Amino acid sequence: MQITNTILMIRPVNFRMNEQTAVNNYFMEDLDVQNQTINTRAQKEFDDFVSLLRSKGVHVIVVDDKKEIDTPDSIFPNNWVSFHASGTVAIYPMFAPNRRKERREDIFDLLEEKGFRIDTVVDYTSAEKEGLFLEGTGSILMDRVHEKAYCALSDRAHEELFIEFCEDFDCFPVIFTANQTVNGERLPIYHTNVMMAMAENFVVICLDTIDDKKERQNVKSHLKRDGKEIIVITEDQMHHFAGNMLQVLGADEKRYMVMSSDAYNSLTKSQITAIEAHCEIIHSPLDTIETCGGGSARCMMAEVFLPKR
Repeated sequence: MQITNTILMIRPVNFRMNEQTAVNNYFMEDLDVQNQTINTRAQKEFDDFVSLLRSKGVHVIVVDDKKEIDTPDSIFPNNWVSFHASGTVAIYPMFAPNRRKERREDIFDLLEEKGFRIDTVVDYTSAEKEGLFLEGTGSILMDRVHEKAYCALSDRAHEELFIEFCEDFDCFPVIFTANQTVNGERLPIYHTNVMMAMAENFVVICLDTIDDKKERQNVKSHLKRDGKEIIVITEDQMHHFAGNMLQVLGADEKRYMVMSSDAYNSLTKSQITAIEAHCEIIHSPLDTIETCGGGSARCMMAEVFLPKR
């Protein structure tokens, strides 16, 4: 299946603007308030978001971050791990050294205690020694049904590692570069999942970020060939995290498109109608997390596709 009803989320204890990721995450901004206040606000946004998901019947597994390891971006677990229906777990190499501390084997033990089966762990983290990175489902956007993976290359998504992932997980690579304008200069977007969201029957995508016309046409051709309705957003909407969405399953197999309130409020009526033709939209305010973390709703949710024992 393309989507799941089980989500892993990490509740923050040291959330703040991470100086090590700010160097190439141009979505981040600093707030002129103390870090403790930022963390308290982020915890409130996190808890309200989890409550919203659970109210719709989404199975959310919440793990508390550990204060002693000081991981300001732990709220975004989808960058270091992915859980697959084959029983395989993938662990990814991270650009920022302080994000590498987010990787925790005790989370795997917890999932097994909850009845999930882990057969194999594929560990790509040795690539960090070579300065090569691939940040999970931030970098990799999977079309599981059609066995394809989309990747916008950047400092956090190296082509050779992405190709290796596609070989390991038997999917066809769709590779491109996505840029945004920063101080008048076109620079690579740090993660694929801020400009593109893959759902069962549609995709939300900022095509204007793919400057190369051949690459843009190639992406569109793959999506059309696989029967995806293409819902196009603008770069301005992308900066409101309108590309950072995730489709999930709730109670009674009902489909939901999950996003932040800022993302939702940036959408036009026609875009909302297009999404709602496929599933219900739910959204929650994530202003502090988006501003200081440079990520939004999708980044906070690590999908669990693992089989049950």
